[in-house]
Amino acid sequence: MAQLVGIAGSLRSGSVNQSLLKAASQVMPLGSSLETGTLEGIPLYNEDIESTEGIPVAVSRLQDQIAAGDGLVIATPEYNNAMPGVLKNAMDWLTRPPSEIGRVFRNRPVAIIGATPGGFGTVLAQISWLPVMRTLGVRLWTGGRMQVS
Repeated sequence: MAQLVGIAGSLRSGSVNQSLLKAASQVMPLGSSLETGTLEGIPLYNEDIESTEGIPVAVSRLQDQIAAGDGLVIATPEYNNAMPGVLKNAMDWLTRPPSEIGRVFRNRPVAIIGATPGGFGTVLAQISWLPVMRTLGVRLWTGGRMQVS
């Protein structure tokens, strides 16, 4: 069965997207699992850091976790009608060095879900991820929308 990795795009301790991933992990089919990765410890992307210090440990750990899974579930908040900066920053790091894109993302099944206090769920944030996912060459699940208001 499937061993999925979930990433919530919020660092807040009371994140509704962390809660959404936790709820999803509890209803996985028998034999499947959803393990949550973390954005904690990922610095703001700066090529100088990459050049002088290399890839941060938190980034490498998450790259390895995603690459070892059968698929990725991204639980995205919606900030100002788009994706949250902290999650986009993590995605930018996860593609470094560029040779990691194939190992971490290429042809990987990805689903984008989200929860927000707003009335329209995270539809605009989910849409804002489409060009990024296309660039990374993932197999995006498009069987429906999961948006929780």
